[in-house]
Amino acid sequence: MARQEPRDGLERELERLDGAPYGRYRGLTGAWRLGTGRTLRLVRAQADPFAPPGRVALWIDGREAGFDPELWATPVRRRALAGYLVRCAAREARGERAYHLDAGGQEVLDRSSCTVGADGSVTLRLGVALPGPRRRIDGREAWRLLGPGLTRLADRALRAGALEAARVREFVETVEDAAALRAALPGLGLVGFVADGALLPRRSGADDRPARGAGVVPFRSPEELRVTVTLPNAGEVTGMGVPEGVTLIVGGGFHGKSTLLRALEAGVWDHVPGDGRERVAARADTVKLRAEDGRRVERVDLHAFVDHLPGGADTTDFSTDNASGSTSQAASLCEAVEAGARVLLIDEDTAATNLMIRDARMQALVAKEREPLTPLVDSVRSLHRDHGVSTVLVMGGSGDYLDVADRVIMMDAYRPTDATARAREVAAVPTGRRAEAESFPGVVHRRPDPASLDATAKGRTRIRSRGTDYLVFGEHEVDLRAVEQLTDGPQVTGVGLAVELLVRRGHLDGRRTLAQALDLLETDLAGPEGVAGLLSVHDEDFAVPRRYEVAAAVNRLRALRVLR
Repeated sequence: MARQEPRDGLERELERLDGAPYGRYRGLTGAWRLGTGRTLRLVRAQADPFAPPGRVALWIDGREAGFDPELWATPVRRRALAGYLVRCAAREARGERAYHLDAGGQEVLDRSSCTVGADGSVTLRLGVALPGPRRRIDGREAWRLLGPGLTRLADRALRAGALEAARVREFVETVEDAAALRAALPGLGLVGFVADGALLPRRSGADDRPARGAGVVPFRSPEELRVTVTLPNAGEVTGMGVPEGVTLIVGGGFHGKSTLLRALEAGVWDHVPGDGRERVAARADTVKLRAEDGRRVERVDLHAFVDHLPGGADTTDFSTDNASGSTSQAASLCEAVEAGARVLLIDEDTAATNLMIRDARMQALVAKEREPLTPLVDSVRSLHRDHGVSTVLVMGGSGDYLDVADRVIMMDAYRPTDATARAREVAAVPTGRRAEAESFPGVVHRRPDPASLDATAKGRTRIRSRGTDYLVFGEHEVDLRAVEQLTDGPQVTGVGLAVELLVRRGHLDGRRTLAQALDLLETDLAGPEGVAGLLSVHDEDFAVPRRYEVAAAVNRLRALRVLR
């Protein structure tokens, strides 16, 4: 929060304004004292009672907050502590309809709604619907909300003395362990880890909490894949390690294949205690892919997967405003690798079948010179061997992937077994299929034109989310429905803010590649001013995004122009 000398007398000022026209709330913007070690900053007042809530920031200095310095000793611990405090504040504010707090869900993200400083100070940012019956200031009610109400909220939710120390520590240590586990995976030669005892199924598609009941099967690793990792707080933890290379997840329908993949998909995030996936981790550079009919593709080299199109289009420099399922998935794969992804997750249920496989019978019926598509099965090993990109695939309908798999995990009633040896026996029987490619040639790095990434509309910066599905960016609406690792609306807002930051700070300058600009962005967002850099143009709730979702938004912006 921007620091300035706070003023005294907010209660007196609200008494003086009682009954005044509603717009005079704007005269209160700035910082006000709320007792010892506390400052309330009115960031933005509402234009009228029916506008979105005003925005306030409540700052508490480190001595007043009183948390053990161990709890805020590192950036990961500060993020975790802030995640716990904002959830406490949201519970405390429940029932007060004027307060609007972004507490998040099962994931513990770096959110603007609550931050902990390197000095142990706490800043809570929230919306407050300022009272205004008949478009007149209600000074007494406004003081109740901004003074005693927020003071009580701070006393009960943001101070160490009011909270159960063991629960605070459990939350912080759970997040720290998850981050340490994720960071350890590359050194262990793994792309993912699922701890014994993890609960992977969710309650429903609309409820991300863990499923309950007698039918929920705790995860248990096959002996062949069991590894032990040592975490900072939990100590030694055993579970299934998913190795680098090409891994298939197979099994019958409804036996847990996609559930396991979704757990790995969510493993790029830390989770709250009790989520069931606290010790499920995927490498930080993991990206989920799917087909996406209708998306725009701008100057992507797709020739590894698409060639000699009937219309004669150049697939080494391919653009379309209406991609098919196969071309969209091919583009998303190339774009993900361009952005730095080193692990790809693919579920056959949401993939383009003709990009995934072309079996022997179809090869016999349709000659290769009449088929523009080269299936992934023929380049997936090269992705790892030549470019260090591993792939985890859910596959229940094509045995041809057994020929290229390094490891095969069989799911049977949500219980995994290592089926690699049996899969190799099956694959030893020839099918007559011929490989249609020898290698994956790599990706061509592109240079976005920063002038095409304009976040303004009618002269004002316009960035907001519509749930996890759409990002409003300037005059454009970006369709993000197929970007499945986005967690919530504030994170989508964070994606838009990060794109704006790429341009504003000159990281995208027409000379740098997208990957080079994303490297600079990551440095910015990981630094002490990470949240502050995004707050400088936006005072609504957001969560700090990964580079891969930022790249996905850039690539789906229909105004994007790429320089060569």
